[in-house]
Amino acid sequence: MIPFDIAYYRPSTIEDAVQLFSSLEADGKRPLYYGGGTEFITLARLWRTFADAVIDVKHLPECRTLSIAADELTFGAAVSLTAIEEANLFPLLTKAAREVADRTARNQITLGGNICGQIFYRETVLPILLADSRVVIAGKEGINERSIHEVFQQYMRLSPSEFLVQVKVDATYSKLPYAHTKRRQQGNTGYPLVTVAALKKDGKLRVAFSGVCPFPFRSLEIEDQLNRKIPLDVRIASAIEALPFPVLDDIEGSAKYRLFVLRHALLDVITELEGECS
Repeated sequence: MIPFDIAYYRPSTIEDAVQLFSSLEADGKRPLYYGGGTEFITLARLWRTFADAVIDVKHLPECRTLSIAADELTFGAAVSLTAIEEANLFPLLTKAAREVADRTARNQITLGGNICGQIFYRETVLPILLADSRVVIAGKEGINERSIHEVFQQYMRLSPSEFLVQVKVDATYSKLPYAHTKRRQQGNTGYPLVTVAALKKDGKLRVAFSGVCPFPFRSLEIEDQLNRKIPLDVRIASAIEALPFPVLDDIEGSAKYRLFVLRHALLDVITELEGECS
């Protein structure tokens, strides 16, 4: 049970949702866009998040889109990870979605909820970063489309009055060679120690990470090291030296152990893709 009173709203259009947010805010309320609810409910029960009102955007048609048209893939922010897995429009995203939690949870977790969540793993953003995707954002300034690299820097940098509507991916990325590995301390559904996702485009590796640092990321400096024409073990060592932040050291795994796991994950991913044509 959520330990505080909360009002629930379900607008029928993006414009209504944005106007409702402004109206509630003007009345001194603290509204929150509600795109999936799994994380909000969990954190609210622990008093780690709060809102006077939630604006449910899960049912907005634009947020539920899952399609391919004019060589562009469109993933609505309210599409569940299970639906993404079953549609399999972008195989690397399918793989990343399939590895989140268990199927019961994936039936409820949405793409937008995973990408914009507070839990730092946010693994479905890795393929989106690798594909230089674009995101559709709605807010007080209207609806606009922006590069994922502009909006996602350690986390989705949206104002409270903005929400994610869609993710758009060039369909050519769905046909590229890819690799994905997720290493857990134990079991098949626990939190990951390290997740590595990779694509090979124009003969070059693109790699993104989750669980290594306290935020998911793609690093061009790391990619430069991994694409050098030097022995693989040296490339991996140089890539690790280029990590953008100290390695996580927590209850799931020490920094030393995470680095050990990361080296082997990179070895597996690169070995899988080295012989692939792009």
